[in-house]
Amino acid sequence: MFVYLWGYLYSNFFRFWLKWILRLLTGKCELQRICGGSKEGSQRTLKIEYSLGLSKSKVLRHAIHVGEAEVEKCVMGIMKEKKINIQKDTGFKTSLQVCLLQISGYKKLYLEVENLRKVPYDSDNEEHEKQLIQLWNLLIPHENLKARITKQWCDIGFQGDDPKTDFRGMGMLGLVNLVYFSKHYTSEARQILSRSNHPKLGYSYAIVGINLTEMAYSLLKSGALKSHLYNLVPGLPQMEHFHQFYCYLVYEFDKFWFEEEPESIMHFNHYREKFHEKVKGLLLDYNQVLTLQNIKKP
Repeated sequence: MFVYLWGYLYSNFFRFWLKWILRLLTGKCELQRICGGSKEGSQRTLKIEYSLGLSKSKVLRHAIHVGEAEVEKCVMGIMKEKKINIQKDTGFKTSLQVCLLQISGYKKLYLEVENLRKVPYDSDNEEHEKQLIQLWNLLIPHENLKARITKQWCDIGFQGDDPKTDFRGMGMLGLVNLVYFSKHYTSEARQILSRSNHPKLGYSYAIVGINLTEMAYSLLKSGALKSHLYNLVPGLPQMEHFHQFYCYLVYEFDKFWFEEEPESIMHFNHYREKFHEKVKGLLLDYNQVLTLQNIKKP
């Protein structure tokens, strides 16, 4: 109750007067102080996003909802609203523009990911089928599929003889993620597939992969991926960056699973949630970047 009351009083009363006093002392508005005093990346952009969202000015509040094409015009509007002299603070315009591009880019990326998730796997779609066969060839190149519907699919971790039923929750996003990891990190993907066949600690590679797609998607949707993406991309995050984060999850989950040594696959949900909490904890770090390239550096 006390925390809620303090939060309400700070947002609606104390914050205004604190900003006013600091502006008198420094001659700069809160946005200028953030851009000048915070490290570029998530530390700066998250503070800018918070400040704009709480502003009493419609011009500033609107800034977190503009698209890429409107960013430059929006920055000029903010500078006019806050009476900021560009000659006296030359770096402010560029810094704020980068922050707004990251904010708008994150929203755009979420929509792109969501749209792909909503596309159901269609066995009559030639492109969908092509990607599914590509997944098989990347993981088990030395063995040909005997038929499109076959128990062989279980060898790479699908539940039955037709993988299309396993994509219901995540749609084409699940397949695209699996293919991306197998294509860009082929040796790692084959190694993890081999480890997933462990007699005691084994798990269904493809099914777990789709489950990790859901984890990546939920972290993006909740905003938890902001710190990672704002640090990774000094501008607009792309679908490629989401796929890279997924690759990190697959690689790290496999390590986590074998380190934990679960009693059986029946405890998967427990360990999956434990891993999820671990990742969320890492993402609370303003300086964190979670990519497979980073952890594999010598």
